[in-house]
Amino acid sequence: MAAPPLLTLQDVALTFGGTPLIERAELAISPGERTCLVGRNGSGKSTLMKIAAGLVEPDKGVRFVQPGTTIRYLAQEPDFSGFKTTLDFVESGLTHGDDAYRARYLLESLGMTGAEDPSQLSGGEGRRVALAQALAPEPDVLLLDEPTNHLDLPAIEWLEAELKSVRGALVLISHDRRFLSALSKTTVWLDRGTTRRIEQGFATFEAWRDAFFEEEERDRHKLERKIADEEHWLRYGVTARRKRNVRRLGNLQQLRKDRREDRRPVGTATMSSTEADPSGALVVEAKGATKAYGERTIVADLSIRVMRGDRLGIVGPNGAGKTTLINLLTGQQPPDSGTIALGTNLKMMLLDQTRAVLEPSMTVTEVLTGGSGDSVTVGGVSRHVIGYMKDFLFAPEQARTPVSVLSGGERNRLLIARALAQPANLLVLDEPTNDLDLETLDLLQEMLTDYSGTLILVSHDRDFLDRVVGSVLVSEGEGAWIEYAGGYTDMIAQRGQGVQARTVASTTRAGRAEQRKAADSAKETTKAETASPKGKLGFKDQHELKTLPERMKKLESDIAKLRAVLADPQLYARDPARFAKASALLAEAETQLGAAEDRWLELEMLRDA
Repeated sequence: MAAPPLLTLQDVALTFGGTPLIERAELAISPGERTCLVGRNGSGKSTLMKIAAGLVEPDKGVRFVQPGTTIRYLAQEPDFSGFKTTLDFVESGLTHGDDAYRARYLLESLGMTGAEDPSQLSGGEGRRVALAQALAPEPDVLLLDEPTNHLDLPAIEWLEAELKSVRGALVLISHDRRFLSALSKTTVWLDRGTTRRIEQGFATFEAWRDAFFEEEERDRHKLERKIADEEHWLRYGVTARRKRNVRRLGNLQQLRKDRREDRRPVGTATMSSTEADPSGALVVEAKGATKAYGERTIVADLSIRVMRGDRLGIVGPNGAGKTTLINLLTGQQPPDSGTIALGTNLKMMLLDQTRAVLEPSMTVTEVLTGGSGDSVTVGGVSRHVIGYMKDFLFAPEQARTPVSVLSGGERNRLLIARALAQPANLLVLDEPTNDLDLETLDLLQEMLTDYSGTLILVSHDRDFLDRVVGSVLVSEGEGAWIEYAGGYTDMIAQRGQGVQARTVASTTRAGRAEQRKAADSAKETTKAETASPKGKLGFKDQHELKTLPERMKKLESDIAKLRAVLADPQLYARDPARFAKASALLAEAETQLGAAEDRWLELEMLRDA
């Protein structure tokens, strides 16, 4: 017999303004369930998640939580006020009986020390700390709204492996296809205020959704034909049997009402770029380019050629120097040594992930028109700004809306709309996928695929990289950058591993292993001296200290085997499922080994204290 749901929402409705945002939403989360919540930007996903977390009261409907169930919600904008350090903030989410060590482990795994001042955190650092607070108590139900936003690739892959090991139920909202496909077993689709549920993960959702829309369009066509037939009868039919005719007229009026009240799917964005005259065959050529800040080398002896029509992806952990690299390749900064030459007839368009060009006080119209007039020139053709706005899913009434009240997805769409109206034969896009829904991501991908110019793309979205780029330039640490043919998955097949975090924990793993071997050797020669310090460890800690070396040895063996499997350059083409499984197992094993080594060193230091 299946266990009863821990969290249930029944017939939930909520209205903002005149249009209902949520009309008939249902959600049931059972123990250990893995659910992704999907839908267009503005469909109400985050609001439904907040209702599930108990943070928003619906206009109607029932929210039920099984007694004793613990729920944690990942806040988009956490409140750090009143906390001196990030560790204090994370530990504030723990309750009696929770493992206090887990708070520090999560922070260190996410590249934080725990001593940071919460008031000085960047957006990405704040997201990491909020994630640690949500994960630390190991709740029965974990509600995560866009957990991968502002995370780099190593952090995303670490989080994916960590969530796979979570015993509680998960509800995820994310625009990262690969993240959702790897973690979800059930999909809840919020569309036009109503939820629909399929007992399959996100990997099968899009095909199911498209089939649903096709069936819906067929039903709508049948309704239109039936209305046309009834209207023909009304105008030309026999007028006898008045009662029957009155009833038939009433049926026609009901059909017309059904058509009026039919909420069609939200329109799709129409994206096209304004291309300039072709550039020269050579776009960028770097020879031995080096750039350093102080003692830290960002780019070391880089030699690369970018030709017209190339699609180059740049990936690396936060702090690797991706922005500096872009500035070098586009001529905005000179190298300290070596040369970087730009091709002829270049017209570059740079899309900055900071959205610095969007002044909060400017309206949507002012951003698109440059602050004057009511038209925008796209591809040499003058268009009314309202029509161009509609291409990017902005309603006409939003023309005078200030940037400050737009959502993150709307701001990104506006920035893309502004950028694509500018003639360019070199697109430089820095994290263009942030806050975009999946359908808009598809259209951006199609536009970039059809674009005949040159593309340089920085992204942490693995699926988007696979779909768009032809080669990947990867940070190898210490300023080294190496180019691999193909997308992100192809890079892993050639490299044998994904992007590694630029953190103290990851860069000193070899050192920790050496410390462990040295400590084991010392322990063998001084067994008689180790009896007295053991009294400081509890029985559980002593048992853990005894068993950890064997567990770490097994993990190292597993990692070596998995790396050997992934070293086969033909594996992905021959068996994609096996490749994906081996990659996931490798990431999980490396995460477990790092945690085990950290724990072993902690226990050794405590025993020797």
